Amino acid sequence: MTETRCGFIALIGEPNAGKSTLLNRMVGAKVSIVTHKVQTTRARIRGVALEGPAQLIFVDTPGLFAPRRRLDRAMVSAAWSGAADAEIIVLMIEAHRGLTDGVQVIIDALKERMDPGQKLVLAINKIDRVKAEILLALSEKLNAELVFAATFMISAERGHGVDDLRSYLADELPIGPWLYPEDQIADLPMRMIAAEMTREKLTLRLHEELPYQLTVETESWEEKPDGSVRIGQLIYVMRDGHKGIVLGAKGATIKAISTAARQEMATFLGRPVHLFLQIKVRPNWLDEPERYTEMGLDFNEGN
Repeated sequence: MTETRCGFIALIGEPNAGKSTLLNRMVGAKVSIVTHKVQTTRARIRGVALEGPAQLIFVDTPGLFAPRRRLDRAMVSAAWSGAADAEIIVLMIEAHRGLTDGVQVIIDALKERMDPGQKLVLAINKIDRVKAEILLALSEKLNAELVFAATFMISAERGHGVDDLRSYLADELPIGPWLYPEDQIADLPMRMIAAEMTREKLTLRLHEELPYQLTVETESWEEKPDGSVRIGQLIYVMRDGHKGIVLGAKGATIKAISTAARQEMATFLGRPVHLFLQIKVRPNWLDEPERYTEMGLDFNEGN
């Protein structure tokens, strides 16, 4: 009988490095929100993938950046906490941006924080944006900075190199029993995944600043006799003006967001979804411990 393997793999890097895209491709389903805006992943989202006898538990951490607000600090703390818990850390770098100041800060922090027993892997992402010689030079420069067990050139969006990376990670995990059932792909409650889906649609639809000043919570989840589910969600915004932006002219924006979120939830759950969204103005939601708990973050880590 083949021995099973299991372990935690932390994906870390700057905001927008492609961590959520890689997680979703590894797992084969959408468990982490992906947008063109930075700092969209707020909680550590675990996605579970199977590769032969191995169960890979991915921790998609918030992007590492210089924090300004309490929420920022809580996100960065969650990222480093996720890395500390993992057997393998995958550092993701954007090929076309290279060794930025932000990446250098992460590398310096890894030198101090990494446990000797942890394995560090380099994944240079978005390789389709640069020439081969630039990739090789970047790989050499980064490997001179830190000792990586292996380096992979990937495109998380297109899938290039992802299978090789997943196979490598599976082989490197410790021997041990699986921690999750075979058909489970995430350890976030469905209520939180549904809230993340709606927040993604808001982020994609709205202009630059507002997405960071709103949050979504699933208030109710009712299983219907016909097999459908009724989901009620609250969108918290900080100002009355924000409420108007989310609603849009004659409610057009909120209607489009609701339709897109409902369709994605129905596909994910494999059954009809009835989605009801409400917008509430909460000027101080960024300072309320309950909001952080809903996002899977530690309020006190934001001090």
